[in-house]
Amino acid sequence: MSLEYTSSEMMTVTAARALENGSTCFVGIGLPSEAANLARLTHAPDVVLIYESGTLQTKPNVLPLSIGDGELAETALTTVAVPEMFRYWLQGGKIDVGFLGTAQIDKYCNLNTTLIGDYREPKVRLPGGGGAPEIATNAGEVFITLKHSHRAFVEKVDFVTTLGFGRDGKGRDNVPNIGKGPTRVISDLCVMKPDPETKELVVVSLHPGVTREQVQDATGWEIRFAEQLESTPEPDENELTILRELKERTDRAHAGQ
Repeated sequence: MSLEYTSSEMMTVTAARALENGSTCFVGIGLPSEAANLARLTHAPDVVLIYESGTLQTKPNVLPLSIGDGELAETALTTVAVPEMFRYWLQGGKIDVGFLGTAQIDKYCNLNTTLIGDYREPKVRLPGGGGAPEIATNAGEVFITLKHSHRAFVEKVDFVTTLGFGRDGKGRDNVPNIGKGPTRVISDLCVMKPDPETKELVVVSLHPGVTREQVQDATGWEIRFAEQLESTPEPDENELTILRELKERTDRAHAGQ
């Protein structure tokens, strides 16, 4: 009997599996946090989760609402000042993976969390960059997770908050930085990776039941597919149970129960 799961659960489980046990991960709030903590509770118990507020090796029992959530500090091995977090840990090359979400992403993995529309008269103001630009520059590599839609996957982001590979795919060429930049984008439809030469996103794996047409219809440019297109492995019962329990605990906690 096949397991029933949602496309969101498929995305979170796939993103969680990307994290290796023992790696050090700088975690963004939202979908990245959900995936990183699922990894910690399943196959990667020794993953070191770090949040922007200065919490090192934190093990929250529920998902944080923000980087200032007390759950992060209470369950951390220790906390450090934010300048130390960025200057020593991040810029010092001690972070293996930065795990980010975004409002918009384009074909060259540039991220926009600043605004939608024209810079001088935006339709929507977004939260801004936070630590994402520094994470994307200095972490060893960057994973990005977000839901797939025309609104999110655009040919050119309205504003480059966080550099992927620039407007032409060459934004990191001959620039001294520690990290490789984005290496994987995980949506609720597929897994994408930058082409080694052009840095344009290429679909390398379709989630079960998803067609090429569905991915193309949800993407704002003519997206490319790998010659050897794979099928993403389904979640297993243990992963789904732990994810659902985590989300239920979180919902109860945030409802004050």
